[in-house]
Amino acid sequence: MRNSLFKFLLVLMIASSFFDCARRGTPTGGLKDTIPPVLIKAIPAVETINFKEKQIKIYFDEYIKLKDVNQKLVISPPQKTDPILTPVGTASKFITIKILDTLDANTTYSFNFGNSIVDNNEENKLENFKYVFSTGTYIDSLNVAGEVTDPMEKKIVKGIDVMLYEYNASFTDSVIYKQKPRYIGNTLDSTLFELTNLRAGKYLLIALKDGNNNKIYNPEIDKIGFIKDTIVLPTDQKYNFTIFKEVPKLKVFRPKEVSKGRIQFGFEGNASDLNIELLTQKPANFKSQIVFEKDKDTLNYWYTPFEVDSLNFLVSKSDYAEKFTLRPRNTKIDSLKISQNASGTLHLTDTFALETNTPIMNFDRSMIKITDKDSILVDFKETLSKSKTKLTLNFDKKYNTEYNFELQPKAITDIFGLSNDSIVYKLKTKTPEDYGIINIDFTSTKNTGLIVELLNEKDVLIRLIKIDKPQKVSFNLLSPGNYGVRVTLDENNNGIWDTGNFLDKRQPETVKYFDKKTEVRANWDVNLRVNYDANGLFSLD
Repeated sequence: MRNSLFKFLLVLMIASSFFDCARRGTPTGGLKDTIPPVLIKAIPAVETINFKEKQIKIYFDEYIKLKDVNQKLVISPPQKTDPILTPVGTASKFITIKILDTLDANTTYSFNFGNSIVDNNEENKLENFKYVFSTGTYIDSLNVAGEVTDPMEKKIVKGIDVMLYEYNASFTDSVIYKQKPRYIGNTLDSTLFELTNLRAGKYLLIALKDGNNNKIYNPEIDKIGFIKDTIVLPTDQKYNFTIFKEVPKLKVFRPKEVSKGRIQFGFEGNASDLNIELLTQKPANFKSQIVFEKDKDTLNYWYTPFEVDSLNFLVSKSDYAEKFTLRPRNTKIDSLKISQNASGTLHLTDTFALETNTPIMNFDRSMIKITDKDSILVDFKETLSKSKTKLTLNFDKKYNTEYNFELQPKAITDIFGLSNDSIVYKLKTKTPEDYGIINIDFTSTKNTGLIVELLNEKDVLIRLIKIDKPQKVSFNLLSPGNYGVRVTLDENNNGIWDTGNFLDKRQPETVKYFDKKTEVRANWDVNLRVNYDANGLFSLD
């Protein structure tokens, strides 16, 4: 009996052990599903002719869902009233499209879902799925393809609409500001486009980075690109062009008070040389200064505060003029803050400068001192910027030398009469051997001016050289690191990049980013050769 009991317990323990082992293991579940959904059927069928239905059902072999379909679905020709798509937010084995618009006669329609159809479990994408039908007796089968890029963006700009407007008796250039196009496509996840199921004819081809997704050009928020000449279908030509932001007409927005003595004006368009006149009666000691914010369509109007119920402004430039009224309420002014443009190291190509958050109205040169490591005074030449927020101290720098910059109290006084306390900066220069050089030899049959920009690893502008014809340029005294190059063909030799204009049929000046970074080491010279042809096509050796 005892022996039988022992055998029973032993068998029970072994069985329990196997059970635990089995329980601890995790089943693999088989191979991961990597197959996208498969179309089973559509009612009406894909490429149906003489289409008259108001509802479409598209069936798949597994449960699917629509992902970002509002951004990715492109209907061509566009409809005035968007159709209703289901399911939204749930899984289903079919898609229902309810058409709300009146369809044009004898027209081929394309519903391009891009990659918005995915399976429910692994979200495998059904790439570039299209449902096509015709209200006429045949399916239009022509196409046009090419590439659209943004010259001001190094990264790929996705989701650009590409549009065709049909040349007919009512066509004018202004149609793009008022109506949706005849055909539309999208670059989706690349820079490439292809419009399909088109009919023969003459067309205007444009591209839009559509700010509000209304398929109508709004220069204030959209970027545009266009092919200058009419395109004629059928064609085998590939169309490659760029998008750009037009300079809109000048408009200044209602000002707002940021702090006491500081009023901010937003604007769009070219606000250089904008005049802001305070019409309100001012005290005798009144001062004001306009300071544009860097990389923003905003300017600050600084002024010495005085007691008043309201401030009346006249803002003008050329034929633009507008009046504004603002009631000051803020009681706190901005404190004076001073910073230097270098820390630790003063590079041999840099000029030391003091930067302030409020405009400088006065500085006392005798209260500013620069001394070297032997405490010998260093002579300098000071320059106050047009904005009065940057005081540059230029002097002859020596290699591998320590410098002390001392601002004694009240060396700088701002627009509010505030002055600095005692400030000391310590900086040191390096030797030329600590730096490298990039030489770029430009060659071309096109005798065009160039704007050559050197960018750091984060694509921030470091140096800029302007030349009026192809030649060799050198960027000297570069800190070790990786650098990129951006080149602008300065066609009119005015030293700036000029954007395009659709109505004037003027294309923007060509800009070329060289993606590959160039490594610079200490005491190294790097030699590059850039060639460009008459069409602005670049190659880098």
